[in-house]
This record gives sequence, structure tokens and C-alpha cells, in this order.
Amino acid sequence: MGLVQPHTLHVDQPLELECGRQLPSCDLVYETYGNLNASASNAVLICHALSGHHHAAGYHSMDEKRPGWWDSCIGPGKPIDTNRFFVVCLNNLGGCHGSSGPTSTNPETGQLWGPDFPMMTVKDWVKSQARLADALGIEQWAAVVGGSLGGMQALQWAIDFPDRLRHAVVIAAAPKLSAQNIAFNEVARQSILTDPNFHGGRYYLHDTYPRQGLILARMVGHITYLSDDAMRMKFGRDLRSGRFHFGFDVEFQVESYLRHQGETFSRNFDANTYLLMTKALDYFDPAREQGGTLEQALERTRCGFLVMSFNSDWRFSPERSREIVNALTHVGRDVSYAEIDTPKGHDAFLLPIPEYVKLLGAYLRRVADEVDADGQ
Repeated sequence: MGLVQPHTLHVDQPLELECGRQLPSCDLVYETYGNLNASASNAVLICHALSGHHHAAGYHSMDEKRPGWWDSCIGPGKPIDTNRFFVVCLNNLGGCHGSSGPTSTNPETGQLWGPDFPMMTVKDWVKSQARLADALGIEQWAAVVGGSLGGMQALQWAIDFPDRLRHAVVIAAAPKLSAQNIAFNEVARQSILTDPNFHGGRYYLHDTYPRQGLILARMVGHITYLSDDAMRMKFGRDLRSGRFHFGFDVEFQVESYLRHQGETFSRNFDANTYLLMTKALDYFDPAREQGGTLEQALERTRCGFLVMSFNSDWRFSPERSREIVNALTHVGRDVSYAEIDTPKGHDAFLLPIPEYVKLLGAYLRRVADEVDADGQ
């Protein structure tokens, strides 16, 4: 993709939220890749997962060591082909990478929002994404694409704005969280909330942050993103020094890995944002929102669907994706489904797994062909 730069959309109109509050105004930080065609029909929205952000592809500078988080799939000739699509990815509200969130300023007080930032839901994010589409002159997305929490946003788009997308690509997602998943999120939240440096979410005023809580939250989460096979192949029971030390310092390689992941995450992610994002995951349940079954919720949809899962993903198992597929089939929607055989676990949706990349690319080439045919 080469060098890219973020943009900021300032929205002056109040945004009414599901929690009953409103944002009087907000900023949405986003990046774009490729070019919008004359009819504005080739736009693809990428929705990020829990700890994601707007920087999905390319580099911000020549010194940046790693490209955007989905660079393996976004770019010229890649599955989400920027020779054919105009690709948009934004940092969701409540995030900590530029869009309005706990680390930004409350325009009514002039102080950081902190824990006073409103609780967000997937529906709220989709509503704000629609505001961005309006500003960019995009009446209908060629596709809305996302993995994990991003896949839930793609599904919500299809329900809330059925005429504003032609295709939804829902990867490694679920129609709602299981009790076990909510439990994992609660353990992660409690590790943050009980950190003595949390200060009720006002740690900014104390020039500190709940480092240990964030480290533990990330460690718990990261375990669930990997499969047992992936951890065994990567680490096994390897010891760092080749022998036991009979203490509580790091001895196994997997311990070292988890501590490193936690430490890195704690330096780059805001604790209040983490709390908001996990709650948004917990609240997601289109069937409940529609006051009925998943089939009744999906009856509102009009677009085509690609649903993908990974056989080693136990956080959002293939059974959960098949619930979506079965409900879509029941209401007569055009849906394709693929279950990818890989030991990589939930994080597989971020990786350039050949079969996965091939199938995703084949589906999106079909989408691009539709756009081209309609433009003739």
C-alpha cells in the first residue's frame, strides 16, 4: 500500500446513543485506500475488532516497522483489491486512536472525558459509520467487512441499513456472546477496575494508568485468541533457560510471551476504552434488539453474505457462525459459508492463511465484477 495518512471528520450534529445519552459532537478518524469511482459504488467499509483501529493497511512513515493490521488483505491485487475498491476504515467511537473517546476532550467541560464517556454499542458504531459514509458521498457500500467484533458490525449494518450495502462479510463472529465469553470479558474488566492505579477511571489526573490491570486483561484475552494447538506448536513446554528454577519468575516460554504481549498492550491501549469495547461486545444481540429470534432480526436484511469461520476458533466457534448461516438461509438470503481448517485459533482472521485469503478474494472479486457491470 505504501504511505497513507489518517483523516478526521468532525461531526457537529448530536449523536443519539442506545444508552439514552448523546454525544453533542464527535470526531471520527479514518483512513482510505484506493480511489472512489464516479458513481461512488465501489466503496468497502472495514470494521475493526476490539483492540483495532483505523490503520488497516500501509505505513504512516518510512520508519514504521509494521504496516496496518490487515495489510495482508488490503492493497493492489490483494483480496480487498484497492485497484478496484475504495476502502475505508475508521477508529470507532470510544476508541483511543483519535476518534472521540475517553482520552479525548469533552466539548462541554473542556476536560478529558475519562470514565464519563458514554457507553457505546455496536448499533451506535454503525450509526456513526453511516455519518462518515454520508460525508464521503457513499450512499451504498459495495461491501461491509469485519472479523470478530468487526463481523458483528457488518451484521448490524445489514440489519439497520439494509439498503446501504450490497454485501456483508462476517468473519469469525457470533450472533451474540455466550455466557463463557461474557465471563472472560468480566475477568478482564475486573483486573482493570481493581487495579489501585485505576482511580475510578480518572487515572489521567494522577499521571498514571492501571498498567497491571491492562497486562492481566490482555493476557486473559490473548489466551482465548489462540488455540491449544497453536500454543503447543509455538511454545510447547519449552523453558527459557532449559531447567526449572522452582520459583514464580518467568520459566516457560509461553509465560514470557504472555507477559510481553500484556506489557506492550498496556503501553498502547487505554483502560477506559478497553472497558467500553468489551461491554459493547457483551451487549451485542440483534435478536433481542428486534424483540424476537435471530431469523426475525435478519428478515430485515437485503444484501448478500459471506460468513467465514475457523475450525480451531473456540472463542467464536464455527457453530456460532453456522447459527448466522442457518438463520439467513431460513429467511431466504443469499449466503455463502466457509469453514477454514487451521490451527491458528480466533486470531486466524488476521493472518494470511492461503485458503482463507483465496476464498475471501474470490468472493470480493465477484463483488467488484458486480460493481463494474452496473457501471457499464
